[in-house]
Amino acid sequence: MKPFRRLIVGGAALLCGAFPGSAPFADDSSTASPDPGIWQKHAYTFQFMGFTTTYSCDGLADKIKVLLIAAGARSDSKSRSGVCSRGYGRPDKFAQANLTFYTLTPAGTALNADEPRANGMWRPVNFTVRTPRELALGDCELVEQFRALVLPMFTTRNIDDHTTCVPHQESGSVINLKFESFVGVPAKPANAVGTPKA
Repeated sequence: MKPFRRLIVGGAALLCGAFPGSAPFADDSSTASPDPGIWQKHAYTFQFMGFTTTYSCDGLADKIKVLLIAAGARSDSKSRSGVCSRGYGRPDKFAQANLTFYTLTPAGTALNADEPRANGMWRPVNFTVRTPRELALGDCELVEQFRALVLPMFTTRNIDDHTTCVPHQESGSVINLKFESFVGVPAKPANAVGTPKA
């Protein structure tokens, strides 16, 4: 019976190797060749209108910047407090933030070819509670409004949105927004050397 058992195990190993889907999921973005892209500038005043959470203007600006960077905006993105009726650090029902940020769009779809260019790639993005780390369940309505008002300024695909926000309470709310974003390829450090493949 031992030779027969070895035959079964060997056959199973061959079958596993024959079907790529049987291997653990891997992100192919690191191996895909980069595509040319163009940075596009956006200036937008974000006015938050929610029922569950109240932000200070500076708190809203900080939170929006986290979402911008996580969604693939350039690292020099700026998010500043807008015109608010209350002082620094005080909750304001009409909090707003002034955003200035750059997103990458494929060179073939850009309207202005004079904008700075960069290599781009598609990167999966996932917004859930604590992803990014600063995102809490109380930010559910903020994620909803970011999805509706700001995300269309990014180049995205395969948007899968299952975010559900219950007004005036956190119980029953769910943050679950997934998409792929066209982002700039990270620059290699100046002193980086090529690492041999395993």
